[in-house]
Amino acid sequence: MKIKNILISQPAPLNCSPYSDIISKYGVQIDFKPFFRVEPLSAKEFRTQKINILDFSAIVFTARTTIDAFFHLCEELRITVPETMKYFCISEAIALYLQKHIVYRKRKIFFGTGTPASIVDSIGTKHKDETFLLATADSNKSDLHKLFVKSKLKHESAVFIKTVNSDLSGLDLQKYNMVVFYSPSDIKSLQDNFPDFQQKDLQFATFGPATAKAMKAAKLSTAIIAPTPEAPSIAKALTLYFEKK
Repeated sequence: MKIKNILISQPAPLNCSPYSDIISKYGVQIDFKPFFRVEPLSAKEFRTQKINILDFSAIVFTARTTIDAFFHLCEELRITVPETMKYFCISEAIALYLQKHIVYRKRKIFFGTGTPASIVDSIGTKHKDETFLLATADSNKSDLHKLFVKSKLKHESAVFIKTVNSDLSGLDLQKYNMVVFYSPSDIKSLQDNFPDFQQKDLQFATFGPATAKAMKAAKLSTAIIAPTPEAPSIAKALTLYFEKK
């Protein structure tokens, strides 16, 4: 089946899109539509977790969205984060984002190289006696939590943001030959918005192992999987797909 119309479950890019060459070279139409959004928990929602932020001496961030949600929540709860609080981030880019909310001081901000294991490495023996709060985006026990358990680090996880399905009632999926998913939440939104959905001839492309795993769990087949050594991005994976066709 020839691919003429592609739907990507992301906001439309603001700058020069990596998909521009695909559109011009292969004559395809690409639309963008987020299948979900993330929102910070309200104070009421957060309280149900029975977590006292001031019980912790260090907090761990893996995303900018959880940083914003954490400080927004502290403001809503009228919590003053102490100057002694230490921050551990999954990457330098995430750590630098803290400047939006606090004065950046190297003596209390530490970061890894992009993996959960690198956060544990940044803690090392010097900070192993801290009490850590893992700021998460869902209630599932993450790989980071498992690493903290294995490393015998005193910690608790707390959800700071929630995933909310987009309203896709006006979306005509039959218009598309391929849909690109970046997150398991995309698949959940698809199933919630279209409870009678059947794949039929619709092809899917997925980014990331968690998304591919969620597709299998939903009993949906995937035509394109990224990243791979040959295709580190969806744009590159689509290019290779069209070249082979």
